[in-house]
Amino acid sequence: MARLIATRLLTMVPMMVLVASVVFFLIRLTPGDPARIMVGGQRTSAETLANIRAAYNLDKPIPVQYGLWVGDLVRGDLGISFRQRTDVRTLILERLPLTAKLAAYSFAISLLIAIPLGILAAVKRNEWVDFVASLFALLGASSPVFFTAILLILVFSYRLDWLPALGAGEGGVDELVHLLLPSLTLGVSLAAVTTRITRSAMVEALTQDFIETARAKGLSARSVVLKHAFRNALVPVITVAGLQFGFLLVGAVLVEHTFGLGGLGSLLIEAVQVRDYPVVQGATVFIAAVFILINLAVDVLYGIIDPRVRLGGRAGA
Repeated sequence: MARLIATRLLTMVPMMVLVASVVFFLIRLTPGDPARIMVGGQRTSAETLANIRAAYNLDKPIPVQYGLWVGDLVRGDLGISFRQRTDVRTLILERLPLTAKLAAYSFAISLLIAIPLGILAAVKRNEWVDFVASLFALLGASSPVFFTAILLILVFSYRLDWLPALGAGEGGVDELVHLLLPSLTLGVSLAAVTTRITRSAMVEALTQDFIETARAKGLSARSVVLKHAFRNALVPVITVAGLQFGFLLVGAVLVEHTFGLGGLGSLLIEAVQVRDYPVVQGATVFIAAVFILINLAVDVLYGIIDPRVRLGGRAGA
């Protein structure tokens, strides 16, 4: 297991270099002069614009800018925001708690929907429950997250007036109420895919010989399904759930913008709009690092649930 973790951590290095490089050069291909945006698009002397570019190294060739940024990144310095004149790391840490709560609530909602529905669909295969689960998975997977968000806003905010459509609340219960609708939006989208995987894994597990043996021993149907079949179906479910949790950070960008939340996704969109290079680069690299670490956590869970993963790692060593 230690060798597996060390290998995964080592693979983070080239992946992070690739992500950082792609983001650095792509953001500079977008039209717009950061110096002019920083002065609000007002008429400014060429000398003032030159001073701004010099202050932020924007007057240097692109390869030199890249080298300076990578050097700072290696030291853990994400730079200073062009727009807010604040350390990018501070901005990320300020916005992160809201995005983390949104991701956690969405993930919990997706599992509360997907696992029971997937298990029921497998146990009641080819019955109405299975049909409903398949229809839900099809609609949820094919609907863009922003479409689901708009639909839920129309139903629960404007029609029924049950939940607020904008803002993150003032903390505590108010914040939870405001985050419920965006969390449901992301949770439904994630649950669609997880439901299909749970159903497929459970159907395969229920056809194995050890299930027939468990039934022959007189074990209850509940015990056979939950303790035997579901445990053996967990590996693919965890795979998808772990990847989905990583994609939550990406989906949160659209959802936060739709619901007017002030999280990490909103920070990233605002930075792209004003060509705030350090914020775009720092936030993207941070999200990529979190995504990779989540995949590492999923691999560790494999070893806990399925001993064959640990044995395979030792054999490879």
